[in-house]
Amino acid sequence: MSEALADAKGLVKSLRVFLAVSGVIALLAGLVLLIWPAKTAVVVTGIVAVYLIIAGLVYLALGIFSGRGGGWGRVGHILLGLLYIVAAIIAFSNLPAATVALAIVTVVFIGISWIVDGVVSLTLMGQDGSKIWTLLYALLSIVAGIVVLFSPLYAAALLWWILGISLVVLGIVQIVRAITTRSGATATV
Repeated sequence: MSEALADAKGLVKSLRVFLAVSGVIALLAGLVLLIWPAKTAVVVTGIVAVYLIIAGLVYLALGIFSGRGGGWGRVGHILLGLLYIVAAIIAFSNLPAATVALAIVTVVFIGISWIVDGVVSLTLMGQDGSKIWTLLYALLSIVAGIVVLFSPLYAAALLWWILGISLVVLGIVQIVRAITTRSGATATV
């Protein structure tokens, strides 16, 4: 039984570290987005475009040089590689327009992921030692996700402000959750 208790305490410690690290990352990312919104948006779009080029080259290489898979697999890799490279060229040709498009896609993804994160947090509330902070985090996640999904054009225009403020608030709440999670919370599991 002592080994199970040690495992439970180790799990809680890991959870606390994860909550703290993810909270700090969210807080810092939110602050950067609030301080330099336009520059951050263009930089993120450029990073995505660079990723597309690298991924495109990898898929091209897989399609051309890989001896594995049939002809359709190789053709698929080549087509996917070309698609990624074309998307990157389009993004680099007009970074501001690509930034707006990326913002809209990001808004939808963030809205859905916040809602899912909030629902998952609610389902775990009985196992968490800090029920109030978990409930607050879950409700903030769900409300932020719904707001973002139901106002995509407005949210795209204000993406970095909405995202920045949300990340700061959620980061702070996540850090508080990490601090207030008790080591004995899962010991009864």
